[in-house]
Amino acid sequence: MSVLQSYSEAKLIAYLQQGQSDINKILDEYFPQEDKSVPLYQAIRYSLFAGGKYLRSNLCLAACEAVGGSREAALPFAAALELIHTYSLVHDDLPAMDNDDLRRGKPTSHKVYGEATAILVGDALLTESFRLIAQKGMKAGASPEVVLQAIVELASGAGLKGMVLGQFLDIQSEGPSIMGEKELSIIHRNKTGALIRAAVRMGAILGNAKPTNLQRLTQYGESVGLSFQIMDDILDLMGEEEELGKRIGQDTVKEKWTYPRLIGIEESVRRANRLSDEAIVALEPFGQEAMMLRGIAMYAINRKK
Repeated sequence: MSVLQSYSEAKLIAYLQQGQSDINKILDEYFPQEDKSVPLYQAIRYSLFAGGKYLRSNLCLAACEAVGGSREAALPFAAALELIHTYSLVHDDLPAMDNDDLRRGKPTSHKVYGEATAILVGDALLTESFRLIAQKGMKAGASPEVVLQAIVELASGAGLKGMVLGQFLDIQSEGPSIMGEKELSIIHRNKTGALIRAAVRMGAILGNAKPTNLQRLTQYGESVGLSFQIMDDILDLMGEEEELGKRIGQDTVKEKWTYPRLIGIEESVRRANRLSDEAIVALEPFGQEAMMLRGIAMYAINRKK
């Protein structure tokens, strides 16, 4: 039986749920609900525990396990990824950015707590992600050198050479401007793909991956990152609002450049599937240890939310 034939959607769902549970335990201890001395904690917890797919954090865990690393050693870094991702959503929803009022089926942070608090929530989550790594990374078994490498990956994926740049380019391109596929790919690979790529690379680094395996996992992360964003574009047009937990059709309203707008829905679906196939091909040298990575690549294009 091939590794693909032995793939089980039920096992993947169980894996993702276990990852969410393990990471939430870390975050619940880090931002304790009972701490009334810092009211900002409540606003942080509102967004942090609102649900979500935990895709990036689970990719970090799965990549670490794929190269023979310790899941326990990767957990603090996976939790830090969830802090970064949540911060990005809180800030993206602000009126000055995407101006969304619904996220994960709930009113967005600035709708509940006000814009100033939402900005500070994002600032806190971004900053605390690095403190969490510094405090818990080495205690979980990672060496100082590996912790530093992981920090570089996280900062690169989240910052000016990654997610922040992509979000800026995305906002700048809104409207009737002309957009080519090369330019759109740059936006998507930075806005969404860079942090997904960083998550995979962080896991591989924490598992002391050989250079050839790190390269293959980097290719995997790049393909999954772009396929995931293309599916987001498609779901914004064809998804169910109740399942997505946010308003649909917002890309069209804001005149955002997406793959469906540029090349049509059918071709966008083909492109996402091709990228998923490329991600799985990158994992060919791996055996059962990379099964969850293969499953996530398929989940990225088959999901409904």
